[in-house]
Amino acid sequence: MRAYNRHLNPEQMKYIFPFLLLLILISCKNEVNKTVTKENTVIASKNPLIYPEEIHFKSLRQVTFGGDNAEAYWSFDDKQLVFQSNNKNWNVSCDQMFLMNANDTFDSIIPPMISTGKGRTTCAYFLPDNKHIIYASTHLGADECPETPLRKDGKYIWPIYDSYDIFVADLQGNIVNQLTNEVGYDAEPTVSPKGDKIVFTSTRNGDIDLYTMNLDGSDIKQITFELGYDGGAFFSPDGTKIIFRSSRPKTEDEIKTYKDLLAEGLVQPTEMELYICNADGSDLKQLTHLGNANWSPFFHPSGKKILFSSNFEAERGFPFNLYMIDLDGKNLERITHGETFDAFPVFSNDGKKLIFSSNRNNGGGHDTNLFIAEWQD
Repeated sequence: MRAYNRHLNPEQMKYIFPFLLLLILISCKNEVNKTVTKENTVIASKNPLIYPEEIHFKSLRQVTFGGDNAEAYWSFDDKQLVFQSNNKNWNVSCDQMFLMNANDTFDSIIPPMISTGKGRTTCAYFLPDNKHIIYASTHLGADECPETPLRKDGKYIWPIYDSYDIFVADLQGNIVNQLTNEVGYDAEPTVSPKGDKIVFTSTRNGDIDLYTMNLDGSDIKQITFELGYDGGAFFSPDGTKIIFRSSRPKTEDEIKTYKDLLAEGLVQPTEMELYICNADGSDLKQLTHLGNANWSPFFHPSGKKILFSSNFEAERGFPFNLYMIDLDGKNLERITHGETFDAFPVFSNDGKKLIFSSNRNNGGGHDTNLFIAEWQD
């Protein structure tokens, strides 16, 4: 589920706004953390893709032009990226994995698909050798795309497919290893920049928690234990910390709703906050107290800040914009200034570029495309 899965499946994005419009998301907001830093200087850009207030973007380039494209992740040498797309013009029925070079643009050509083309896939990530990726897929459950329920009893939901498992594939699309084979959802894997560990989300214990394992699937350890959905986890640049999103029910009614949905393989992601812990799960802390949905976090190259997507400033379900916050929850700064959807920010390993998904420049339609920015602090 790395969309709002980080996994919101990109196919779900085209439906997100009509459903969220039906929801008035009311939650307790911490007034200190809710203060957004205002920049005194607005730099006018000649690039029409960059809004004037987006001062951290030195340049911005659109990569894809159609369909729903998301969860793009850099190879360790920053030369390539892997991403998921459901672009019907690329001969897929639901999310599959595609490979691109860092300077590619797909306005008229189709990128190479490196998943099987069967089932539904999500959350690919490069391994340190730059020759293999890991990703989650439902293809062992069925060749067909599983259905994607998006609404239940008037509430926006995500499916948690029990048929997801995590696989290793080469860049020609050949699966060379299966890392998980437990009953239940195993997905959302990402790799430590140290190149030694994978963090992923699993329901193998009956709840939705984070686990770590070695690159070969050995030494699996559970690192979160509280009731609720924990997912979309990423390591810090030095590999010592993990940032993730969580929706943790507290009241009796919230707990019952959570458990009832989970029994049907569903979660409701409209109330999520960010949490941070050490790589072994120790020293767990809640980072944001903003209310609404805070998700798709990623560490700034300095390791001292987090970039993430949120709709906490929205009275209704959208817009979603990118924000940046210190590890102590202070100095919240708005990064993007769109009126629709910006999410899935991921820095290159050298810290010079940022790729993210956005509804900007889509002609007012539903397409979600990839954009690469030159980042400037």
